[in-house]
Amino acid sequence: MTRSRLLVACLLTITVCGFGVRQAAAEAARWPQWRGGDGHGIAAGQSLPVHWSKSENVLWRTLLPGRAGATPCIWDDAVYLTSNEGDDLVLVCLGRENGEIRWKKTVTSGNQDARSGEGNSASPSPSTDGEHVWVFFGTGVLACYTCDGEEVWKFNVGDRFGRLDIQFGMTSTPVLDGDALYLQLLHGPMRLDDQTRIGKVIRLDKKTGETVWEFDRITNAQFECKHSYASPFLYRADGREFLLVHGADCITGHALDDGRELWRFGGLNGPTDLNPKQHDGTFRFVASPGFAPGTIVVPTAKAGPTVCLNVNDDLTGDCTGKASVVRWVLPVTPDVSIPLIADGLVYLLHKDGKLQCVELESGAEVYFERTHTGQHRTSPLLADGRLYFGSNDGWVSIVKAGRDFELIESVDLGEQVSSSPIAVDNTLYIRSGDAMYAIGNGEAAE
Repeated sequence: MTRSRLLVACLLTITVCGFGVRQAAAEAARWPQWRGGDGHGIAAGQSLPVHWSKSENVLWRTLLPGRAGATPCIWDDAVYLTSNEGDDLVLVCLGRENGEIRWKKTVTSGNQDARSGEGNSASPSPSTDGEHVWVFFGTGVLACYTCDGEEVWKFNVGDRFGRLDIQFGMTSTPVLDGDALYLQLLHGPMRLDDQTRIGKVIRLDKKTGETVWEFDRITNAQFECKHSYASPFLYRADGREFLLVHGADCITGHALDDGRELWRFGGLNGPTDLNPKQHDGTFRFVASPGFAPGTIVVPTAKAGPTVCLNVNDDLTGDCTGKASVVRWVLPVTPDVSIPLIADGLVYLLHKDGKLQCVELESGAEVYFERTHTGQHRTSPLLADGRLYFGSNDGWVSIVKAGRDFELIESVDLGEQVSSSPIAVDNTLYIRSGDAMYAIGNGEAAE
């Protein structure tokens, strides 16, 4: 290679590497939607404080207009979150550097509290692409705003797709992907007859809010089981992609181009071959599935099982009970929290604070240990080699990731934590019932 060509090659390498570093840095400063950009609940490349408290290593704490279970989303220097403010339901933008409220917009009204203070109509989480923010509320109102707080479009999904009829309000969070916004509305009232229920799987144009397609998801679910509080996720690995929809006794995979059902695995709720013990099959699903390349870990309801499915050539059509699709079955389910999969292990946070770890390949139990005893509604975050999750009575548990259980820290915030933690740019963000916390190793904001 001549000297001139070598110089050009070196300059190209520096340019490409520099772009890669800038791109990685930009991605590290973003958490575009619930469970992160890829839906796994993992924040890579973080450096977080090992120990912190309500006052130690808190960079800033911002009081919020109301409580909510919605997890914030972050893009560069802005934090977006939804909340209630009395009867109103609002979208709030905070500055990431100091936590100051930049703007607040009232999107709609009609907030309703769920039983025992566990949630309200600000339970679905917002998403952003850096230009717009999408918000959904338990009342059925779905809206798009610019990142400067200007309304772009808004409508009620109940008006367009059928009246919402779900006891504690719609909590399902839409999925943002490219120019699409995907929703699952498994809320009960639509039916063909007394035995056959219809749910909706929907794709919207994110820029206009117009319906690209809607697909009728038909089941025989009864009573509460016809509802679902779970959220859809987009599976994309090994040349396969589909929208995961979970609820009404089955999990289904749907084509992104038209919503058609590609596969279905049923028999998840009630006495079945998967769970032969007596179990009330009318319970609704709350937890969403966890997934990794080649794998879907499916929680069910209450005393039901957890089922691990293989994403293989046999996962097509109605594959309920097909042995080649089922990798393993556990007799218990986390019920509320999403399974987290990392480094060949599956972490299952149970609602009483017990953390179960099993091998991804075999389902063999690695440990089943108690953390904080309390009601847990959050889904765990994996960041900096540690798991973070909160409880309704205000404790945040920090557990070392890996095969050996170690409870590193239990932090008493004294404020309800029903929103899932997130980590961005070496900072841990915790949304409590009262405030938004930014926790890191830097200097606290004035």
